[in-house]
Amino acid sequence: MKVAAVTALLLALAGCRQDMHDQPKFIPLRPTDFFGDGRSERPLPEGTVARGHLDDDVAFYTGKGPDGKPVDEFPFPVTRDVLERGRDRFNVYCSPCHDRQGEGNGMIVKRGLRHPPSYHIDRLRQVPNGYLFDVITSGFGAMQDYAAQIPPRDRWAIVAYIRALQLSHHATPGDVPPAARAQLESGGPQ
Repeated sequence: MKVAAVTALLLALAGCRQDMHDQPKFIPLRPTDFFGDGRSERPLPEGTVARGHLDDDVAFYTGKGPDGKPVDEFPFPVTRDVLERGRDRFNVYCSPCHDRQGEGNGMIVKRGLRHPPSYHIDRLRQVPNGYLFDVITSGFGAMQDYAAQIPPRDRWAIVAYIRALQLSHHATPGDVPPAARAQLESGGPQ
């Protein structure tokens, strides 16, 4: 019985071959003499676009216009949902450095790291929206880039929320709509 089992096992192992392991194949970025240019990877045909990556709206994906300068308009309407999404993403990615009010006193500053600028300084209140988008995308100074972590639509939502923070920081009672002003003056909702 043992001899039959061992024989069956040996026959089964003899059937195992390494054809796929030993087959000729091209490993990306390794040289080969098969192609005339010596490369194993082939260039993409002209006009090829990876599925889901037709980034043809330059302003939406870069924050810059055709002239390469930051745009000031948003590539889509800013709604309450966009601001809510921007607040959520801001609190996740930006507030550790910039704090939830955008003053630049986040937790990293309390731990002794570099103090980022406040969003409420005149210089940052006057920059185009595309500039803020580009800083989130590419980083600036000690700030890392967030292009891999935050999709473009969420980056624009964060910019919209930063603008809302800036407006609220410098708001006066006269900026409140008359219908809501009575509520504000009475100390809140009834």
